[in-house]
Amino acid sequence: QVQLVESGGGLVQPGGSLRLSCAASGSVFKIYAMGWYRQTPGKQRELVATITSGGTTNYADSVKGRFTISMDNAKNTVFLGLNDLEPEDTAVYYCNVDLLGPLLVRDNYWGQGTQVTVSS
Repeated sequence: QVQLVESGGGLVQPGGSLRLSCAASGSVFKIYAMGWYRQTPGKQRELVATITSGGTTNYADSVKGRFTISMDNAKNTVFLGLNDLEPEDTAVYYCNVDLLGPLLVRDNYWGQGTQVTVSS
């Protein structure tokens, strides 16, 4: 089995910062890429940032320059640094991992989501 455990969400004021983490465990043989997505009620889940195992990053235009994605390959963990937070960043943030898992099958796995609320 594969488990993704997220943490780090919370309530912050505009301009504040948070650091989210997502750790993959279980039958994880290789991670190809990890990413963060977010979803607000009534909206489609959208990509926030991705990072490959080689360190290549990609960001949504709305968070570029404010958020930073990083990965600890040894710990199968991805982080998302959220800086200069805006109310529009309020959402449930989900991590996603592209990995080689059970039965040596490559697939995507989702975390449980962590709530980020930006409000004064």
